[in-house]
Formats: sequence, C-alpha cells, structure tokens
Amino acid sequence: MSDLLIYLIALGALAFAFSSWWGVRKLKARHIRSAVHEEAHHPGLEKQKVAVVLNPIKAKSEEARASIKRACLAAGWDEPRFFETTVEDPGFSQGRAALAYEADVVLVGGGDGTVRVVAETLAGSKIPMGLVPLGTGNLLARNLNLDVYDLPGSIDTALFGHQRFIDTAQMGIVNSRTGHSSKHTFLVIAGIGLDAEILGDTNDGLKRAVGWLAYTEAGVRHMPGRRKKVSIALDDQPEQTRKIRSLLFANCGLIPGGIDFVPQAMIDDGMLDVVVMSPRSAIGWVAMYAKVVFKHKRHLPVMTYYRSGKAVIRCAEPMPTQLDGDPSGEATSVTVRVDPRSLLVRVKGDPTAHWMPEGSTL
Repeated sequence: MSDLLIYLIALGALAFAFSSWWGVRKLKARHIRSAVHEEAHHPGLEKQKVAVVLNPIKAKSEEARASIKRACLAAGWDEPRFFETTVEDPGFSQGRAALAYEADVVLVGGGDGTVRVVAETLAGSKIPMGLVPLGTGNLLARNLNLDVYDLPGSIDTALFGHQRFIDTAQMGIVNSRTGHSSKHTFLVIAGIGLDAEILGDTNDGLKRAVGWLAYTEAGVRHMPGRRKKVSIALDDQPEQTRKIRSLLFANCGLIPGGIDFVPQAMIDDGMLDVVVMSPRSAIGWVAMYAKVVFKHKRHLPVMTYYRSGKAVIRCAEPMPTQLDGDPSGEATSVTVRVDPRSLLVRVKGDPTAHWMPEGSTL
C-alpha cells in the first residue's frame, strides 16, 4: 500500500472519530426519528405485570435491576420477574418465558444483541418491549430518541411511557459452501461485506475501553480491499450485477456518534432502504464520508440508494454478514424482507401529558 493511501485512510479515520465525537454533542438533541403511520399512545393500564430479560454481565445490570424493582414497588405493582441471559442462550428462551409469564410489558436490559433476540420473540405478539440500554451501540434506543446515557429515564419510559408499532426485518442467510442456513430478525441495519468484516474484527479490549470508536481502528485495517461481484434483485425484479465493498439494509439509519447514516430510512414506513457502497479507492471512501457527515444530496456513483420491501443478494464466494452490529456468519446468498408494524415498543410521550401512577418515582 502506498504511503499516500495510508495517509489518506489515517486522516479519514481521525476525521471520522473527531466528527463523531462532536456529533454526539451537536446532533443528538436535534435528531428525532418520527413516526410515519401513527403517533405514540399510552397503554392505559393502571397496573402492569412486568418481565425483564436482563444480560447480567453488562456493567450497569445490577443498577438497572434495583431501579426497576424500586419503580414497580413505588407504583404499587407486583415485583418484576427477571430472566437472565447466558452465553449459550442470548435471550431466545428468556423471551419465550416472559411471554409464558403473561407479562404486560417486557423490558430488555442489555446491548443490541439482546434487544434483537428478544424482539424476534415478541414480534407479532402485541406485547410491548421496553428498552433499558446497557450496551455499546444501543442502536434501536437511539433511533427511538431515547437518551442512552440516562438509565433512570430509560427505565421510566419503559415502564410508564407511551408505545407505538415499528417495523422489523428478517435476513435469511445461506452458505452454499457449508450447507448452513438460518433466518434472523433485525431492527436497525443489517449488511453484507465490509461492514461485517469490520464488526467481526474489532478488538474487544479496545471496544471496552473506548466504546464504538473501536470500530474506527478495524475500519482503517479493512478499507484497502477489493470489490466483489454480487447480483441484486429488489422486490422480485430482474437481477442487476454490481461490484461492491458493502451492502446495507436499513430499517432506520441513526448510528453512534450522532451520524444519520441513512437519513431517509424510517422505522415504520414498511420499507427497507438498501445502500450499495462500491468505492475503488481512498478517494471514494472520503467522498462517501463527506456525503454522510455533511448530508450532501448530490448523487455519488459509489454510494447508491434503493427502497424495497424485499432484497435478494447472491455472491460467487462467501461474504461476511452482520445483524444490528453482531456478526452473523458468511453467506453466498441473503434474502432480506421487512415485516411492517410487527413490534410494539415503549417510547417517550408528550412531556406535558406524561402519565405515571400516583406516588410512583424512581
């Protein structure tokens, strides 16, 4: 790799890290992911049976547990039932147990992986999910306009807030080389290609130390790579062949750092926003970076957008995939489709009309 290319990549990474840090402060307060089909409404229950799926290894899990118990006690409700995830089971059986418990609301305390797995169980049930963000990215919480740094406020919203339906999406993954196939729900962004390479190769120690900024280091290492040929079919239309570095499927588009990566993606519009990224050099990466950060509307040949309810991607050689920031294995084909308004979630209501049982407090 030439010295100039190394310099450009390093400069771009530093610029991204700085602008993301600045964006947390400048953009967070101005970004609201608004509803398309409906306004949030209050559940209208005076008393609720509360289940909590909790990842016990998260740093603030015990603080969250104690705060949830106090809030339910102050509201005069029964003590919440906790279901802890394990390494072997990240929330599948715990979500089913919460439904069997006949909870009126299921709180999820954990990172994006825990939220995604529990949402897969709750989708279609009409049982609301309340978010208690304890992870690094907390992607869905950000897109629902929750303050991921305000744990008491998130618990308050999860227990006493309003609620609305959002879309979920499914990715079917097939690896013809190994014979493996699977299907998983995602809520924010899934992808195939470079984004999955970066997520799968991020240093865990660095991630614990600096959070989402750790992805920048992995990104610098993976940027100098070749494009790969794939076929893309949208909504059962004829295939088109493209050479790509990464292909994303966005249910909504806000990512850590205050960056609205796919501004047109709405969480309840019944569509996915498909982003095809095909830069050939560092110049292409810089152009895409500028378009995203500065919200340029000018078309870039190396970054194209499509809207679709279904997408089928086929590739000649296995490529890595990811779901809401979690690596999900290699695939020679993926089928992605949206499931409109399939998940009920707790959100902030009108602050002037906030409802809480009398005497309740965190």
